[in-house]
Amino acid sequence: MKHSLTKKGNGWALLPFVVFVAIYLGAGLILQHKGVEMAFYKFPSVTAMFLAVLLAFIMTKGSITERFRIFSKGAANEDVLTMLVIYLLAGAFSSVATAMGGLDATINLGLNLVPVKFLTVGMFIISAFMGTATGSSMGTISAIVPIAVGVADKSGLSVPLMLGACVGGAMFGDNLSMISDTTIAATRSQGCEMRDKFRVNFFIALPAALVTIVILLIVGHSEVVPVMETYEFSFIKVIPYLLVLVLALVGMNVFLVLTLGIFAAGGIGFMTGSLDVFNFAQSIWTGFTGMNEVFFLTLLCGGMSAMVAHNGGIVWLIEKLKKMIKGKKSAQLGIAALVSLADCATANNTVAIVVSGDMSKDISREYQVDPRRTASLLDIFSCVFQGIIPYGAQLLIATSLTNSLHIMISPTDIIPNLWYCWALAFCGILSIFIPFVDRIYRKNPWNWKYDCAESEVEKKKTEFVASDDPNQSDEVMV
Repeated sequence: MKHSLTKKGNGWALLPFVVFVAIYLGAGLILQHKGVEMAFYKFPSVTAMFLAVLLAFIMTKGSITERFRIFSKGAANEDVLTMLVIYLLAGAFSSVATAMGGLDATINLGLNLVPVKFLTVGMFIISAFMGTATGSSMGTISAIVPIAVGVADKSGLSVPLMLGACVGGAMFGDNLSMISDTTIAATRSQGCEMRDKFRVNFFIALPAALVTIVILLIVGHSEVVPVMETYEFSFIKVIPYLLVLVLALVGMNVFLVLTLGIFAAGGIGFMTGSLDVFNFAQSIWTGFTGMNEVFFLTLLCGGMSAMVAHNGGIVWLIEKLKKMIKGKKSAQLGIAALVSLADCATANNTVAIVVSGDMSKDISREYQVDPRRTASLLDIFSCVFQGIIPYGAQLLIATSLTNSLHIMISPTDIIPNLWYCWALAFCGILSIFIPFVDRIYRKNPWNWKYDCAESEVEKKKTEFVASDDPNQSDEVMV
């Protein structure tokens, strides 16, 4: 997102962000102290953001019309609107694919392929694939944990270890998936392509996954070899997930990828009799409405960010960070710390990226950190902390599903067994000091004048020439 930053910094301009975090975090802590289940999800994040937006309006000088104009420019920013449409399409694809039986088919396929003696590693890999294919760590955990816990209980495996494998795999997918909320938010806020961010992320996440697999092979032995039943599945129902994954990786436009995925899932549903026209239409609508929280949150946050920037908040933050940031490495550490703290405060990795995205963009530009790298850092560290905070939705839903099976586990029991999250944090920090992923985008460096990769410059120039806006020029992007 591009802001017209005032030259004078104003720390008070950041107060709306502080209020948002204080309300959201405060309500969660109070309810958790009272013993309320899923305490951090009782006070809607959108409501907290709405109150913060009202404060931003009060703090901004000028008439109501002028204030709303500033808000509207931020909310109607091209990156924000693009993000919103992608959210809707991703939600629709996930909903239709699940409704036609794709989720169950993919899980059952994985269970049939996993050797019994490698159950813990197998559950990690299945969760990783499902998370990558569906873009939902919550959906993956909800679907796999009941099966994984039952298998662990019968085989004498550590239930917390099995849960750690499932949650770790789900966070692997959430971090890498082309259709996850975090990927969409990270790439759109930094103005880079999903496939480019995926390439950077992959070479950080892969070593972490391999380390996790080795550890699980060592500590995940079964005392009793369980008798595994044969799970029925139809491979054709797995195809939409594979189609979306492959098309996204080869660089097809994300709107087209998700639209093809929706109709491919619907077509297979028609062929197999699991969907009719009305179910298909209803599933698309369910997918749209299922994204309402992140949709409205992003819309409001985009407008509020513009008001905060207009009032000098972003300039003030960068001025303060300059005292601690000495170059690219410390800038990357600052970005990682910013999104990590945001996630600890909000207990939602997508919210954390949305809240810290604009600030990270400005730090990235100030210290010439490649936006593809910044997007990767945002996604990695938000997913790391979302996976390990005991009050996060992922650990809470995993333990609640376990407790419903009369096996009492607390989130703190799982945290030491989240090998993937710990390994990902280590690899993420290591990549800052030993830039082994920089070679991925060094051949196609970022052009800061046009705010795009060098290979896209000619396309950008053509767009400027074709623009009907007489004020549009090269300097707009600087």
